[in-house]
Amino acid sequence: MKRAILLLLLPLALFALPVASAYAAAGTAAFVKTSTWDSGYQGQYTITNNGTSTVNGWVVEFDLPSGTTAGTYWDALLTQTGSHYAFRSRDYNGTLAPGASASFGFVASGTGAPTGCKLNGAGCTGGGGGSDTQAPSVPGGLTVSGHTSSSVSLSWSASTDNVGVTGYEVYQGSALATTATGTSATVAGLSASTAYTFKVRAKDAAGNLSAFGASVSATTDASGGTPGAGRFSPYIDITMATPTLRDVANATGQKHFNLAFALADSTGCNPSWGGTIPLNDSRVIGEVNDLKGVGGDVTVSTGGAAGPYLENSCGSTAALLAAYEKALDAVGGNRLDVDVEASIPIATVNAALKQLQTARGTAITYTLRVQGQDYGVDPFSVQILQDAASRGLSVTVNPMLMDFGYSGDWGNAIISAANATLGQMRQVWPSKSDADLKRMLGLTPMIGKNDTGPLTTQAIARQILSYAQTNHVGYVGFWSVGRDNGGCPNGTLSPTCSGLSQSTYEFTNIFKAFTG
Repeated sequence: MKRAILLLLLPLALFALPVASAYAAAGTAAFVKTSTWDSGYQGQYTITNNGTSTVNGWVVEFDLPSGTTAGTYWDALLTQTGSHYAFRSRDYNGTLAPGASASFGFVASGTGAPTGCKLNGAGCTGGGGGSDTQAPSVPGGLTVSGHTSSSVSLSWSASTDNVGVTGYEVYQGSALATTATGTSATVAGLSASTAYTFKVRAKDAAGNLSAFGASVSATTDASGGTPGAGRFSPYIDITMATPTLRDVANATGQKHFNLAFALADSTGCNPSWGGTIPLNDSRVIGEVNDLKGVGGDVTVSTGGAAGPYLENSCGSTAALLAAYEKALDAVGGNRLDVDVEASIPIATVNAALKQLQTARGTAITYTLRVQGQDYGVDPFSVQILQDAASRGLSVTVNPMLMDFGYSGDWGNAIISAANATLGQMRQVWPSKSDADLKRMLGLTPMIGKNDTGPLTTQAIARQILSYAQTNHVGYVGFWSVGRDNGGCPNGTLSPTCSGLSQSTYEFTNIFKAFTG
């Protein structure tokens, strides 16, 4: 026992000096925080023999800053003098053949990283090791990019570091909520109608942590899993360079938009805007970030009138789920609209959407074709909803109040189609109250000249708004912002004007009064 104590008190003299000169040039000791929490972390050093000769015994020394101390440790023996720590190899991990490694770890109280690391008397070098004590810069620009009844999506600007930022920690209040490798994240599992505060800090390869940036607050929606809560979000063809999201927001105050459409590109199951523009296109992402800068957010819309659909190009639930996540992550959003105007594999799509909603709390909308003013959405759309209901998928049902067969007054036909859709929803979800079903209902007309001839005028828009307000529906949209101008007042059918005499963004200004 006395001999063991003597050896513990003299590790540098008996173990470090004989190997220092041979090992120093060929060895590295790399440090990483393997886990962190508010008041401490778990750290690990990995010692590697990069030389050509076997090394017998190693000692790793370092200092911990004031306020941080090492407690429990393993796979090494410790000698401590104040804030200086010297860990030496055990009998089973001290012999390292060329290329071999050994490691030891410890639990620290406090968040300070080791400084002044030495391996057998020489500096610890390589691999983001103990010599890297510089923390990343503070992440800025934290904004709320979206929220549902059970989740909040966040985005922020990237941090910088002398070696490299490896990730970010997102805190909800004082608790770690999630981590991210990019500059966006979604915190799920939240309660409805509840205010939360979030903050973010950066981490580098050595485990150094930045200070927290400014915090943001967000309140989750009132109803489960749907856009709901009186949301107005018109469609905009994001493949077109004008109008920009920021320009519309500045002109009207409208800050929420559906980006149309995320489609499969020529390689198959890979989402892109319109099937041709990469998800990370600088113009598109710049527009989204500009909108977020004024407090806005976006919904990603897939499908539409033309393909190729992701839903048909992705051959499995897992592949489709990954495509949906990629599209949402590209814009830092958590709202997905699936516009179905062609056949889709219903079970595959709903399975992917259910997994997406369970994992991220994503708000899901189904935008569906209307068969007729007295029928509601078409039979295939009803099958989609029945399958969604059987899986417990929460959706907003958004009938396309455009291009359907009707008789009499077009405005009254639109209201009749909305009521017919509501009747179908009662059959699909018989246990839900009438108020809950109305909160699940969306209304999306085509402003101005419709493809099949009817004119959705400003007066009809106000009629739709009145119905939406009176019935407290969950969502209102229209196709599309790029048409919301009087550039062709003679009844022309165009993707860039309404075909009506109107002021610029007149329909946006009408519908933005929707509060639910």
